[in-house]
Amino acid sequence: MARSIRRFRSHGSGRFVREAFGSLGDNVVIEDGVRIFDESRVFIGDNVYVGHDSHLVGYHSGRLSIGRDSWIGPGVYLHAAGGVEIGERVGVGAGVKILTSSHMEEGRRQPILYSDLLMSPVSIGDDSDIGVGAIILPGVRIGVGVQVGAGAVVSRDVEDYVVVAGVPARKLRNRSE
Repeated sequence: MARSIRRFRSHGSGRFVREAFGSLGDNVVIEDGVRIFDESRVFIGDNVYVGHDSHLVGYHSGRLSIGRDSWIGPGVYLHAAGGVEIGERVGVGAGVKILTSSHMEEGRRQPILYSDLLMSPVSIGDDSDIGVGAIILPGVRIGVGVQVGAGAVVSRDVEDYVVVAGVPARKLRNRSE
């Protein structure tokens, strides 16, 4: 049977105080319009760039970690309910979305919106590049040195040093040495 209508509450403005981060490295650039939620759960290494209008959602139950020398493009949405770990020297293109939660299937009598959430971590290995507009779904592990094509939807783990693209993302080839 369906639950009654939930009362929603705000997660805040997304405005942040640099001192409240879990950690914040040296030479970090956070552009105008970036919104960061639960910054105590956000850990950013040295020499990281975060582009305009991105959303970094640390979440109370998950941790968001961005490794040193990484670049997060404008309009990126990182939702770390289940945890997001981005390695070192990773490029994340404009408009990328990384999700770590999904609603459980509880049957027709239960509105999907009211179904329980399943939290699953996402990790992106060092030296990888995530193309513009790609979507990484909950529970995915992207290996070291992976190239994800623009607009890809990655729903399964990706082995090291490969190129994937498409919807759903499929392996196109190994990267050359």
